[in-house]
Amino acid sequence: MTQGRPSSCNFDLSGKVALVTGGNRGIGRAIAIGLAQAGAAVAILARDATRNAKVEAELERIGRRTHADILDVTDRAALAPAIAGVERALGPIDILVNNAGNTDVSGGVLHQTEQGWDNAIATHLTATMLLSQAAAASMQQRGRGKIINLASMYGIFGAGALPSYAAAKGAIVQLTKSMAIELAPHGIQVNAIAPGWIATEMTQIVQDDADWSDFNAMLMARTPAGRWGEPEECAGAAVFLASQAANFITGITLPVDGGYSVF
Repeated sequence: MTQGRPSSCNFDLSGKVALVTGGNRGIGRAIAIGLAQAGAAVAILARDATRNAKVEAELERIGRRTHADILDVTDRAALAPAIAGVERALGPIDILVNNAGNTDVSGGVLHQTEQGWDNAIATHLTATMLLSQAAAASMQQRGRGKIINLASMYGIFGAGALPSYAAAKGAIVQLTKSMAIELAPHGIQVNAIAPGWIATEMTQIVQDDADWSDFNAMLMARTPAGRWGEPEECAGAAVFLASQAANFITGITLPVDGGYSVF
């Protein structure tokens, strides 16, 4: 290969082991499948055993080694053992995708409950830090690794009706930068993806419910691409960031939003 020229082999993840939290639906499922299609063995950790089994079967049909287990990422004591379980099943983790998440539509800070706030921070931010800590300790020993965090456009713009979600996602942007600085000397790249309006189960009500039609129209008017994104379009970004093509990229938050964040 000519030095400095991209090659398709740069995106080949054969021989790599990837872990995707919340990998049994939506963006997480699409990323898990995308990584497998690029050649990686893929583990998914999520709360629903039935959904886990369905995605595990999809990964097996692609022809990759796979592993699925039940995990609630708010259970701090379970996180390091979950990482160890994946490494026993598939080998050392090369790629960690911190995707597990939820939403707390509180209606604003005046209506925000302590429980909703604590759950959002635990699910998005604390779990991302603790899982990254455990995976990075293993990656450091081998002098390489990729950590990909799921942020959000609301981590940049804020969201009046979802203050806990926006705060957690904004903190993930800064945590990504902080980890990138610390871990770069060890050959570990840490980046984030900030999805825009992606068509998933979580956003289906906005797409389909007549009561949300005006809001939906506003979103599409604000999005230069003029459409909803597909989960697979986040998968493409994840494969790129997980690959050796991104070895000199660290600390960024990559929007996948059809241009929503341009305005």
